[in-house]
Amino acid sequence: MAITIHLTAALWALLAGSSQLFTDKGTKLHKIVGWTWMTAMVIVAISSFWLTGFMNLFWGYSPIHLLSVWILVCVGVSVYSARTGNIKRHRAFAIGAFYGVVGAGLGTLAPGRLIHQWIFG
Repeated sequence: MAITIHLTAALWALLAGSSQLFTDKGTKLHKIVGWTWMTAMVIVAISSFWLTGFMNLFWGYSPIHLLSVWILVCVGVSVYSARTGNIKRHRAFAIGAFYGVVGAGLGTLAPGRLIHQWIFG
């Protein structure tokens, strides 16, 4: 169940995040998609803590879980920054969170990972 939640939210985060990069900023659509994207990012980060065992470095957690903590920080700072009018910081942290998820997604292609097994057998 955790993997389904995680992957569903991650796919939405990639789709919505990609669209956010290329659409007009500050519009109602940007705000609506942005909220769904931020929600998906939080779900991806939190659900990752139920996915353990790839590298048992710290109670089943691996370095990629540090990225989950960073994503939560980025989302929090980005939302706060948008709410307080610091759009430059909002943009920087939102883009940083997006590239973090892209990097994590690429990390799933490493040998021994579940997604690698699904794609490459």
